Amino acid sequence: MDRGWRQAELGARLGCSASAISRLERHGHHADLALLRHAADRVGMPTHVLAASLGLGPCPATTVAAQERCAEEDSMRRRTLLGAATLAPPLTLLTGVDTALASVPAPTGSVTAIAARLAAARRLFDTGQHARLLAELPGLLGDAHEAAHSREEIALARLSSCYRLAAEVLLKIGEYERARRAADRATITADLSGSPLAAVAAARSMSIVLRHQDQPDAAQDLILDAATRTEATGLKTDAQTSAYAQVLCTTAYTAARSGDRGQALSLLGEAARAARRLPDRAPAEGRFLPFTPAQATLYQVSVRWALGDAGAALDAGRTLHEDQFATHERKGRMHTDLARAWWQWGKAEQTATELLLALRVSPGEVRDRPSIRKVVTELRSRHPRVPGVRELVAATGPNTN
Repeated sequence: MDRGWRQAELGARLGCSASAISRLERHGHHADLALLRHAADRVGMPTHVLAASLGLGPCPATTVAAQERCAEEDSMRRRTLLGAATLAPPLTLLTGVDTALASVPAPTGSVTAIAARLAAARRLFDTGQHARLLAELPGLLGDAHEAAHSREEIALARLSSCYRLAAEVLLKIGEYERARRAADRATITADLSGSPLAAVAAARSMSIVLRHQDQPDAAQDLILDAATRTEATGLKTDAQTSAYAQVLCTTAYTAARSGDRGQALSLLGEAARAARRLPDRAPAEGRFLPFTPAQATLYQVSVRWALGDAGAALDAGRTLHEDQFATHERKGRMHTDLARAWWQWGKAEQTATELLLALRVSPGEVRDRPSIRKVVTELRSRHPRVPGVRELVAATGPNTN
């Protein structure tokens, strides 16, 4: 190293082992990108050099023929994956995503603007088409990296949004370690962009990953810091208020899962007050953290459920209906959250009814989420004759056991 430090010495400065430093130097596939950024800070690596190491530097010269060949091969590969997606669950598509998260994917050569590509990918998520989204992500990430060579704030913020979307779908299907790698990259590219809202959105994604990885304290610290930074904007716009209410609700849910009732309910109340300043209709497409008053109410359901109070959860959700939510994902989430509350209360018929509603509006919410598949498994085991259970079991496939 230029500073003459041995791996053990740098590791001691960073709070990690010499072997971890060795993996960083070799650009290992599973390096912790947050640690990489910390290491860069400690050794005085300029931001633009770190950006180049992440594939955000100048694009290497390539021939037109090579670009066309890569685009053709990538197109063929996506068609193959999409064909497989109709026959197998989304987990079969993770190889391409792993490769995309391990290194910078090659651009596809698509002439469609990244904003439009990202919006289309978000719609796949919102309609529960997780397999198609997993198949599209490598190409989208490659093209977003290509666009980010401009080093413009909006291009870097969109690249962060692409990684954040990857983290969201990976979280949805229970792939938490992969989601962490995506959230790491979302965080780094958001920081490079200089966009406060992009940074807050990325921090929220990482906090959810940490919660799923049983690191509630780290998750809480991260998301509370994001809430503080958002509040410091003065909440002068709907976008800022929306982000603030969303991160407060995320913090409340994390606190509830940790058993901190007082903190959870206090944050939930503050979020509800902020949400009342927002319009009831869905915000414009492209906002970092879209939020509505109905979503704040839906968090009331999930937080009360997490606190073990099924009755309060169902009472909070009594005014909710599908028309209040703009996307199929949110509509389905409303039904699955209510189903979890009914199941917690021991009401099998109502649980099955809500899950069937979720299945019909957004099949991916039932088919792909491990926690909901577990409820279906328990329904089949304990109440196989309840109307709708057989349909739910058939929809979740042979792996529901």
